[in-house]
Amino acid sequence: MKGILELVIFFAIAMVLSAVFTGLEIPVLKKKQFGQYIREEGPKSHLKKQGTPTMGGLAIYGAIVVAALFTPLAGAHKAHMAVMVVFGLLFGLIGFLDDFIKVAKKHNLGLRAWQKLVLQILFGVLLALYVMKFTDAGSNVWIPFINKDVDFGGLYVPFVAFVIVAMANSVNLTDGLDGLCAGVTAITSLFFAGMGFEFMATDSIVFCLIIAGACCGFLVFNHYPAKIFMGDTGSMALGAALTGAVVMMKAEFLIPFAGFVYVMESLSVIIQVISFKSTGKRVFRMAPIHHHFELGGMKEVQVVKMFYGFAVICGIIAVVILKI
Repeated sequence: MKGILELVIFFAIAMVLSAVFTGLEIPVLKKKQFGQYIREEGPKSHLKKQGTPTMGGLAIYGAIVVAALFTPLAGAHKAHMAVMVVFGLLFGLIGFLDDFIKVAKKHNLGLRAWQKLVLQILFGVLLALYVMKFTDAGSNVWIPFINKDVDFGGLYVPFVAFVIVAMANSVNLTDGLDGLCAGVTAITSLFFAGMGFEFMATDSIVFCLIIAGACCGFLVFNHYPAKIFMGDTGSMALGAALTGAVVMMKAEFLIPFAGFVYVMESLSVIIQVISFKSTGKRVFRMAPIHHHFELGGMKEVQVVKMFYGFAVICGIIAVVILKI
C-alpha cells in the first residue's frame, strides 16, 4: 500500500495541474467562442450564463492523465491505472463530441441519445471483460451486509455495463449548477479512496485521489459564479473514471450509498418523466432535483452547499455499511 504522504502528493499534483490547465484553457475557449448554450426550458436565472466557456472537462481530464501516468510517482503502478485512465477518456470523448456538436450548431442538442448509449454500453462491456480476464477480481463482486464476494459469472459483463452507463449518465445529470458536479465528485471520490483500503485496491485508491484533486483544482474557476463549465466532456469522463476505479475494487454495490446524490438526480428525472407522461402532472418543480430546490426559492450557492453536505453524509453511510 502507498504511504499517506505519497497519496497526498498525488492529490496535490492533480489539483495544481487541473487549476493551471483550466486557467490556461479559459481564454482559449473564449477566443474560439466555445460557449455554453442554456436550454430555454431550464431555470430563467440560468440564461445569464449563456456563453460561459464550456468543455472544461478537457483541463480536468488532462490533469488526471498527467498525474496518473506521467509523474515520477506514477511509474510504479500496474497496467490497471492506464486502463482506468483510457476508460474515462473514452467516455470523455463521447462527451466531447456531444459538446462540440452543441457549440458548432449553436444549440443545446448534441449527439442523439441512442448514439451515446451504444458507445457507453460498448465501452462498459470492454472494461468488464478486462476486469474478468486480467485482474484478480475476476467476475467477483463484493456484497454489503453479508461481507462476501459473489461470483456473478455470465451476469458480470451486463451488470458492470449497466452500472457504468447508469453512473456516467447520473454524474452528467448532476452537472447543472456552478460547482455542483465537481464538488460532489471530489467528495465521493475521496470516500471511495478511503474505502479502497478495505479492499487493498492500491491503484483504485490513487486514481480516486487523483480524480478528487482534479475536481478541486477545477473548482477554483467553476465555483459560483462559474468562469467555465466542465460540459459533458468532463461529467461523462468523471462518471466513467470513478466507476471504473470502483469496479476495479469490486465495490459496485457501494455506489448507490456513497453516490446517492447521483442516484437521486437520476431518479428525479425518471419519476418526473413517468409522472408527466402517465398523469400529465409533475412531481418536482423541475428535474433534475437540484433545479427543484432552486425554483423553490433557494439560492444556487445554497443548493450546492446542501448537496455537498448530503454527499458527505452519503459517504459516511457507505463507510458504516462497509464496516458492518
